[in-house]
Amino acid sequence: MLNSSVTPVGHSNNLSFNNTEIAFKNKSGEDLNRAYWLFKIISSNFLTKVGPPLTNFALSARLPIVSIIKKTIFKHFCGGETISECESTINQLAEGCVGTILDYSVEGEEDEAVFSETAEEIIRTIKRAKGDERIPLTVFKITGVARFNLLARVSTSADLSVAEQAEFFKVKARVNHICKTAFDLDVPVMIDAEESWIQNAIDDLVLDMMRLYNREKVIVYNTYQLYRKDKLASLKADTYLAETDGFILGAKLVRGAYMEKERARAEKLGYDSPIQDDKESSDSDFNEALRFCVEHIKHVAFVAGTHNEDSCLLLTQLLNKAAIALNHPHVYFAQLLGMSDNLSFNLSHAGYRVAKYVPYGPVKAVMPYLFRRAEENTSIAGQTGRELSLIIKERKRRRQLKG
Repeated sequence: MLNSSVTPVGHSNNLSFNNTEIAFKNKSGEDLNRAYWLFKIISSNFLTKVGPPLTNFALSARLPIVSIIKKTIFKHFCGGETISECESTINQLAEGCVGTILDYSVEGEEDEAVFSETAEEIIRTIKRAKGDERIPLTVFKITGVARFNLLARVSTSADLSVAEQAEFFKVKARVNHICKTAFDLDVPVMIDAEESWIQNAIDDLVLDMMRLYNREKVIVYNTYQLYRKDKLASLKADTYLAETDGFILGAKLVRGAYMEKERARAEKLGYDSPIQDDKESSDSDFNEALRFCVEHIKHVAFVAGTHNEDSCLLLTQLLNKAAIALNHPHVYFAQLLGMSDNLSFNLSHAGYRVAKYVPYGPVKAVMPYLFRRAEENTSIAGQTGRELSLIIKERKRRRQLKG
């Protein structure tokens, strides 16, 4: 059972993100050793920068590198190549009362046939989650089922050709098919945020889905990247829209994933960057978004997607102050598989609802995702060092137990 029983109001006084015994309880010695060496490698900026082009070269040259990747970085950050291969990860997370978010992480395609197949795979994740409390949430990207440049044109309200109108009609049909399946099977589905210049089209699509399917309970979630200067205002405006139109707003709160790309494009094209000027501003807006969602919890169901310890602690304090149950159905914490186990498992141990993104897909197709995870761990101040220090602490604790 994943924290489905009634939990007392108030956060646990015993909550500690330094408790490595809880964080790594389900990790074998082999798992810890692999994680240790992986984060040691990631901590090298040089290897993180040269790794992607070398790996792409090896793949294109058909060198036997896939098996090595699958046993190392893929095994750490992904559940498998198929849904069925994710079963062991689903079970392992569930042992620590942490849910799984199946995330089909194939991206960068531009073909209608691939879009249709991706939509069907997303629907398979929803069907797999039906009735299984170990898989409380599902997720997909609109660019998995729609052409990027089409979304960019729609986002700028460009006049679409007849062919483009027909193409976008198919996109809306795919998205509706996914969301209606989620509604029919009672499985919540989150829709990821993407680059700012395609986000308007995504936001409009998701709001339409919420109006259809979030009347009685939350089924569809949009994602708000709070490293954008305008997204706290968007969250508030959408909440008031939900209150007025009579639906529940589903909101996944994240800091963001496209900072360097966003700033580079803004500079190249000569417009003001949508990204906050500094990390403190992003942190401030993210934490304000937490406060706002807690204050409007009747009309907002939210997922706090963060690896930031201060933000996680703040949310537990906000829930406590507002006398909201630890496992309120409108509140989830979420982290990525392979990262911040000290947050996920200690929060779950304390009684909160927690889930991990579990990416899956063919190794070659998931490589862009894996490269981003490596870059993210390098670029987030202290992230790799924090992961390493916790792993070292747990290895030492286990050695001492053995005497």
